[in-house]
Amino acid sequence: MQFSWPEEKIISSGQSNIAEICVKANKLFDGKILNLCCDQVKTPSGRIASREVVEHKPAVGMLVVTNRKSVLLVKQYRYAVHEETLEICAGLIEEGEDPKQSAEREMQEELNVKAKSLYKIGDFYASPGFCTEIFSLFIAEDLEESSLPQDEDENVSVYEVAIKDIPAMIRDGKIRDSKTFAALSWLMAKEGIAPDR
Repeated sequence: MQFSWPEEKIISSGQSNIAEICVKANKLFDGKILNLCCDQVKTPSGRIASREVVEHKPAVGMLVVTNRKSVLLVKQYRYAVHEETLEICAGLIEEGEDPKQSAEREMQEELNVKAKSLYKIGDFYASPGFCTEIFSLFIAEDLEESSLPQDEDENVSVYEVAIKDIPAMIRDGKIRDSKTFAALSWLMAKEGIAPDR
């Protein structure tokens, strides 16, 4: 299904080209999974502006649905926000992998399962205002046990959540991770479950 805005909602800037052109690239940090840049760009109006950009490796996430009308999430401590979060299984795409291979590997590392049915829901940017990270979201069903060792710096616990409990968890702020919020909202729409108010 294709979505388009009603005609009265379209707002034009009056400019045919809205792209910003980099006039000076400036990499401030070169890291293991991300780089930080502060580039100077020329805007369509001709002004020069600064753009802080996090260049991030692409990643995958899996909405893992059991035959018990539940989903498997992982709980882990996220140092950047100093919180334990509930998230869908996710990880970076490693060198030489395609997104589906990464999804299969991550599920075995974090959830100790593999899926006979694994298909991509879609791709989205994690936070396009400042970050290049593209995220491929999969749904995984028809599960069987299969495990690989967890990464050395990971410490995740597996949590099974009933699908019927998802709206209340979102309402109560128990789901604060954006990829998980998106995946569970997609599942609610698919299942015809209304959000809690």
